[in-house]
Amino acid sequence: MSTAREALTTIADIHAERVALGKVTIAGWVRTRRGSKKFSFLEVNDGTSGRSLQVVIDGSLPNYEAEILALTTGASVRVEGQLVSSPGQGQKFELQASSVKVYGLADPEKYPLQKKDMTYEYLRDVAHLRGRTATFAGIFRIRARVSQAIHRFFSDNGFYYIHSPLLTTSDAEGAGETFQVTTLPLAQPPRTATGGIDYSKDFFGAQAMLCVTGQLEAEALALGLGKVYTFGPTFRAENSNTSRHLSEFWMIEPEMAFYELEDNMTLAQDMIRYVVKDVLDHCADDLENIVSRNGVETREYLRMALERPFVRVTYTEAVDILKASGRTFEYPVEWGEDLKSEHERYLCEEHFKAPTIVYNYPSVLKAFYMYQNDDGKTVRAMDLLMPGIGEVIGGSQREDREHVLLEKMKTKGIPSEHLEWYIDLRRFGGVPHSGFGLGLERLLVWITGMGNVRDVIPFPRVPGVCKF
Repeated sequence: MSTAREALTTIADIHAERVALGKVTIAGWVRTRRGSKKFSFLEVNDGTSGRSLQVVIDGSLPNYEAEILALTTGASVRVEGQLVSSPGQGQKFELQASSVKVYGLADPEKYPLQKKDMTYEYLRDVAHLRGRTATFAGIFRIRARVSQAIHRFFSDNGFYYIHSPLLTTSDAEGAGETFQVTTLPLAQPPRTATGGIDYSKDFFGAQAMLCVTGQLEAEALALGLGKVYTFGPTFRAENSNTSRHLSEFWMIEPEMAFYELEDNMTLAQDMIRYVVKDVLDHCADDLENIVSRNGVETREYLRMALERPFVRVTYTEAVDILKASGRTFEYPVEWGEDLKSEHERYLCEEHFKAPTIVYNYPSVLKAFYMYQNDDGKTVRAMDLLMPGIGEVIGGSQREDREHVLLEKMKTKGIPSEHLEWYIDLRRFGGVPHSGFGLGLERLLVWITGMGNVRDVIPFPRVPGVCKF
């Protein structure tokens, strides 16, 4: 007759002192083993904490010589024993093992992770294992915490979580940088009379692609539910190998009926503050590990987001400030040109020394769905700039006047036939409404200081790379 096994205790609970001293059982992976034929010290981590737990193993255990001495970095174990106060420096507890079950060994000659500094570029090639490193385990725990905080923020503020489609027949951004989806035979697709591909024979009866945004569908549901948000993957086939671009990334896109631009700005500010406070309150150990590893002290900027008022400045005022700065920028500053990262960071890091929202951008720089101002030159768009990174949020008040929307679509060369349903939102009980987009990976780069979006997503998809 089998007996119930001892329930596992997490290392996070041990370090948080939620576990009484005495008998416990843990399971995890060996970070290091040191010792002799008489005793060994294991550093074990189970993925729940940035801190590991020291396990002391006496050489009298039955499997000591056969298995314990063979343990190396990467091996997996289950340990039962007594949790006691540790006499060693730098640790409050240790586990004195009464039994050790070895689940799996890791050949030290072949195991890709070693107890030494490994470049982030190298670790991307072994992304299936980098979650076992202290740095990346911490990043992915923070990613989970940030995601949960975003959901809580919107839920607490009366938003409905909606699921926008991943497949579409319209390029909402008008950028043309999309992944096509088809069931047509690629070698010999059906042709039209003029020689083009006959997409009427395709699965959806039209050319389809992966979505670059869920915004348009979120607008439709906001004009019925009031306040909604999407949180899911989006796709862009931009052939860009920079630290800021991914081909598959996660977007948070709230849309709110009866919100004008000022309301949109306030919501963006409140959401950022909510997430930052949650991370500082609950991810201190992981942030400390990551900051120590990178040497980039992000917590100063995080605290700035909580403590300082968010500055609001028009695009025109921002351009004047940049021109008057006396600074020689790599990219010239001219009205009508988009602000680059160096301009954004100067504004919020050096001029205002605070989070900064730039609004009322030239209409030529922005998408067709943004509300046209009375000056005929600018739209009610906004970008939230954070010290340490620059833009983290982009949004706008949406154009709710049918005739203006149609004219802007015509000007930007966007055919209306695939977006008749979107235009209907203006024809049938349209109202002022607003929204914004927040890239989760970009937010995480700012929080962690990692510097590259490929290092804050478990399995990055970029040009030429779709591994794992």
